[in-house]
Amino acid sequence: MSIIHIGTRGSPLALAQAHEVRARLMKVHDLPLEQFEIIVLSTAGDRIQNKPLSEFGGKGLFTKEIETALLDRQIDLAVHSMKDVQTQLPDGLHIAAMLPREDVRDGFISLLYGDIDQLPEGAIVGTSSLRRQAQLKEKRPDLDVVMFRGSVQTRLDKLGRGDVSATFLAVAGLNRLEMASHLTKAIATDVMLPAVAQGAIGVECRVGDERIEQLLRPLNDAATSLCVSAERVFLRRLDGSCRTPIAALAELEDDEAKDVNSRRMKFRGQILAPDGSASFFEERDGFASDAQKIADEVALSLIERAGPDFLAALV
Repeated sequence: MSIIHIGTRGSPLALAQAHEVRARLMKVHDLPLEQFEIIVLSTAGDRIQNKPLSEFGGKGLFTKEIETALLDRQIDLAVHSMKDVQTQLPDGLHIAAMLPREDVRDGFISLLYGDIDQLPEGAIVGTSSLRRQAQLKEKRPDLDVVMFRGSVQTRLDKLGRGDVSATFLAVAGLNRLEMASHLTKAIATDVMLPAVAQGAIGVECRVGDERIEQLLRPLNDAATSLCVSAERVFLRRLDGSCRTPIAALAELEDDEAKDVNSRRMKFRGQILAPDGSASFFEERDGFASDAQKIADEVALSLIERAGPDFLAALV
């Protein structure tokens, strides 16, 4: 078998995720390390460090160059954080596998305070996420939220220097980097509903590339794929981008059921104004076989409640 080329961004977290995919492929197919080559690709999102990503077009900033390499056959598969992946993939590409989802929660990190409620009035909090900013400002409008870009380690270094009193990072990322000791508190999802697809790793390949599709098939986790796909339907209906504070989470119940489609699913969705001054939330449940229909209905309900001009004003 020829060398399998894995494309990824170069951040420590992206590399950890690529290594996890490689390790799973090695184990399930009994392949040696030498069978793989990890190729690091720079994306626009990596190069833009001093401005909010919302000013430059959103999610595709972390995937476009990697997907171009995939289409040009420079790589055989691409490993992504699913929360960075656009809801409309380029023609000829698809997500062939999603790994079992990690912890979906946001992590509160501070050297001085134990929780959001303990932050003093006017405290400076750093985040690069418009969603986290909006959710935080909804709960604590007195806080000063500033842009906070960079790798996990870069943000922790800024926190250590006292640039901010607190920040937020995905618990999944900290776990994958074996840096969970830095976590002050995992925030419950009923306090901060996570980003669409947070905690999920997706593997993208060319449509019809049977060799790679067969390799990836055993890696796909059906429950993760079902839930994340529903969340992405929700996001697509809302036409969400990095300029739109949107949160969603699909969760399966009835763990004993063998067929994921026969399980019950709870779906929660939220849209907010960037300054937290307005927020709309909806929750529904039903059978997982109707997951995408439920997600779409939640999105439509939020659009109706917020009014036609709410999302348009955020673009």
